[in-house]
Amino acid sequence: MTTLPTGRQFTISSGRHAAVVTEVGATLRSLTFDGSEVLWTFAEDEAPRGSMGRQLVPWPNRIRDGRYTFNGVERQLPITEVPRNTALHGLGDGMAWRLVSHTDDSVAMAATIYPQAGWDAVLDVEITHSVDEDGLRVTVEARNIGSTSAPYGYGAHPYVAADLANSRLTLPFAKELAVDPERLLPIEIGPLSPEHDFVSPRLVGDTFFDSAFVEPIGDWEITLETPERRVVFWADHTQAWAQVYTTPTRDAMAIEPMTCGPDAFNEGPTHDSMTVLEPGDSTRSVWGIRVS
Repeated sequence: MTTLPTGRQFTISSGRHAAVVTEVGATLRSLTFDGSEVLWTFAEDEAPRGSMGRQLVPWPNRIRDGRYTFNGVERQLPITEVPRNTALHGLGDGMAWRLVSHTDDSVAMAATIYPQAGWDAVLDVEITHSVDEDGLRVTVEARNIGSTSAPYGYGAHPYVAADLANSRLTLPFAKELAVDPERLLPIEIGPLSPEHDFVSPRLVGDTFFDSAFVEPIGDWEITLETPERRVVFWADHTQAWAQVYTTPTRDAMAIEPMTCGPDAFNEGPTHDSMTVLEPGDSTRSVWGIRVS
């Protein structure tokens, strides 16, 4: 029997919503509403591309040169984004996550991140995807089960399938991270650029995003209204950051809740958003998607 590129596929459903989560990476491969696919995604016999549906743990976004200093020790991670010489999106992607539980409307999966190049801690992560009449809910719990402290951040990387030229975006965040244009690494946190001011809803049109935002105005909610549907991303208070990315093909937008900003493991404008988990410490984040 042929093994699928992302391993076993776990389907959950409730009412008008259904989702598929994969064994490899605990990846959100599909989210449907009334049987129609909401995500820009990949088939079960394909490998994901462009970080589709990926869980970004124990850091989201990129680390400059794959290098950071923690507790006085410099560490070197493998370079996974070669053109920009960065370590991108954590360590949880290629692993087969273990199944904790699977019911009609919920699936919980877990993985242990053991010491490896550039990473000295032992972190246990459990991710639960569930669906109900309100949509998709994702709960992420990370616990330091080792004997050394650990830097930590989390993010998720789902894409919405959308005709961006004819979609309206509401992005109620007060500040934007300025980055250098070649490597997309932090320079400073400042006011929204006029190009990216979508505090009030307006057409995406030809606006390009590969941008991080912080300080949500009111509740953390980002809304994309496509010609077919209204998709609302929400997140709890532990995720003050959001990365928004538009595909070059202009047929999808990634909306990524994050607990910290890019390059948070290094000193700089985002460093204060990094979490430190001491041995025995745990942290919990929740985000979700509503579709109508």
